[in-house]
Amino acid sequence: MDLFVNGNNIDITIENEKTVGDVLKGLEEEFARNDATTISIVLNGKKIEADEFEEASQTPLADDTKLVLTVISVAELRESFAYEGKIAREIAGNMEQIPVQLQSGKDKEASTIIARLADLVDSFCKTSSLASLFPDLYNSIKIDGKDLNEFFSDFSAILTDFKQALEDKDTVLIGDLAEYEISPRLNAIADATQGDA
Repeated sequence: MDLFVNGNNIDITIENEKTVGDVLKGLEEEFARNDATTISIVLNGKKIEADEFEEASQTPLADDTKLVLTVISVAELRESFAYEGKIAREIAGNMEQIPVQLQSGKDKEASTIIARLADLVDSFCKTSSLASLFPDLYNSIKIDGKDLNEFFSDFSAILTDFKQALEDKDTVLIGDLAEYEISPRLNAIADATQGDA
């Protein structure tokens, strides 16, 4: 059997394990001891979705069985949050320039900042989603006194208004949202995540 974890070929000694599920159970116990968990399983070249897990677990082990796992740890998530906090702080400083850039024909510069904001929000949502696999970590993150769900619920409404203002080319509203709504929330993300690194 070949086992790969995060791209690394791992030597594994099969003792009493008869199925893929037996191997996964032992590995998951080891990962849990290290504050980590499996987020993706590929068995013999096929990605196993959640609803296929039970059936895949019954697969008998063979010499040519190939198991590829992607594993995430609390430490890696803390690093991701800290990095995203750093980016949030940078973008927060840039948000206030957007209305001036749009009014002075520097649309390209404004678009670059907006694209970075979109990438950050996407990345932060993914990290938060993975963090939910570790309730202690997930619940420890408070942004402006709100848990992640509450924060995102509030923030997504503002981002929707911002997107509409951009489509309407309403530079006054864009400026107000960028400076008074988005920038402070990006700084709050930075404050909440930088201390966790």
